[in-house]
Amino acid sequence: MVNHKFDFLVLGSGLAGLSTALYAAKFGTVALITKSTLDVSNSYFAQGGIAVVVSEEDSIESHYKDTINAGAGICNKEAVKILVSDGSERIKELIEMGMEFDKVDGKLALGLEGAHSNNRVLHADGDATGRKVVEFFHSKVVDHSNITIFEKTFVFKLLVTENVCRGFLAYNLITKNTLKFTSNFTMLATGGASAIYNRTTNPKSSTGDGIFLAYNAGAEIANMEFIQFHPSSLVTETDVTYLISEAVRGEGAYLVNSANERFLLGKHENVELAPRDFVAYEIFKQLKIPNNKVFLTLAHLNPEMIRKRFGNINKKLNKYGLDIATDLIPVSPAAHYMIGGVKSGINGESSVSNLYVAGEVASTGVHGANRLASNSLLECLVFSKRAVDNSLNNKSTIVDNEDTEINFSVNESKENDYLEKKNWIQQSMMNYVGIIRNESDLLKFENSLNKLELEYNFEENEYYSLQLKSIIALAKMMIKSALFRKESRGAQKRVDFHEQNDNYLFEIILQKNKSIKTKNIN
Repeated sequence: MVNHKFDFLVLGSGLAGLSTALYAAKFGTVALITKSTLDVSNSYFAQGGIAVVVSEEDSIESHYKDTINAGAGICNKEAVKILVSDGSERIKELIEMGMEFDKVDGKLALGLEGAHSNNRVLHADGDATGRKVVEFFHSKVVDHSNITIFEKTFVFKLLVTENVCRGFLAYNLITKNTLKFTSNFTMLATGGASAIYNRTTNPKSSTGDGIFLAYNAGAEIANMEFIQFHPSSLVTETDVTYLISEAVRGEGAYLVNSANERFLLGKHENVELAPRDFVAYEIFKQLKIPNNKVFLTLAHLNPEMIRKRFGNINKKLNKYGLDIATDLIPVSPAAHYMIGGVKSGINGESSVSNLYVAGEVASTGVHGANRLASNSLLECLVFSKRAVDNSLNNKSTIVDNEDTEINFSVNESKENDYLEKKNWIQQSMMNYVGIIRNESDLLKFENSLNKLELEYNFEENEYYSLQLKSIIALAKMMIKSALFRKESRGAQKRVDFHEQNDNYLFEIILQKNKSIKTKNIN
């Protein structure tokens, strides 16, 4: 066992993790840990941009209202106010640090996306905002003397005593060493869980590890029924999924079916720019019609402008023989964003002392039942800083007297069986816990997971065993919450409960070995 002690522990290399590490480094030593490498994260692949109020034509109040409206009645209003007001300050600081966003005639270029009432989405290099922002932070993090980076390091257990987190145990996948990290500040910035679906826009690593760690440590987990499906991901013959940014529709793209009909006309006043949950649901219904497909088309727009604005997307489409400006682009929804996660307060604090969360792993309440497009990168910046600031008021010192000697291992002979079980879960998640749900299917899948859990030969402190346990636990959390919410709201659509029900204006909270409970969010 190799022991490490730092002032701050940050787990995750997306924008939430990088921004936490860089800010925390002002106040002490930081360990930045990732199970992959620094350039693999949802943040890195984010195309759309960052929604923020920076123009005189826009207002904080407008951004607040748009976020609340998209959230379908269960946003945490205080958290939303913090997001939209602090967000402007964080972006101002980011620009002062040297981050360059796209400009038109010397002014910041502002895009429009679904459910926004104003152009307020900053973007960089057209459709590569996430990559550019992550690379910007990456360049500052790797050279910082107070930050030590641990790549290919898999965290398998949080160290929690009497509901106080004092660090975690990890395993280096290259050196095969078990590592112990201790601190009085542990930040989970591990991203979401959309990759437990077989059709997803996320990297394969987005399997909810941080949520599972927090759940095992006794933390509250909230709103797991709300998984946002991005309406427009590319359909390919090889089943490769590639995100077509909502910004494409923001620039005027139409959604049409095989008969070249704009099927959203007359169904929502904002047509293609309706909230994501609505658009994804309508596309799903179109795809249920025999021999029908759904396409994005930009053929009615200026081709030179479109190819320049979405240069990176167009390069990807070219590999499949498509031109973004002239061709019909086949799309269908894909699991995209985990709205629920580890329940946190307005300072990123979880229900376990000294354990903080930021980014997609967190359930701050800002997204309600349906995330407003391009609010996620802003959330990373806002709540990571608040978490560090909050921790500075915590003067407690971690006394680590516990002798923690655990032998972790990777049994390579379990890999194929793990992948087989994982693929089955991913396909079943899409079939039974996807855009449309019903009680019968949810219970059937839950029973199958329970059976797998009973019959599988899990090994203690073994990599593939723990990964399978994690995916099963995440799936069961989503199922339990989806069953409990007997209504259709935001990203949760139940065919057996079609309407919103005001009796469900609450969060659903799960905790290990405890009964399901609810909390009024405001």
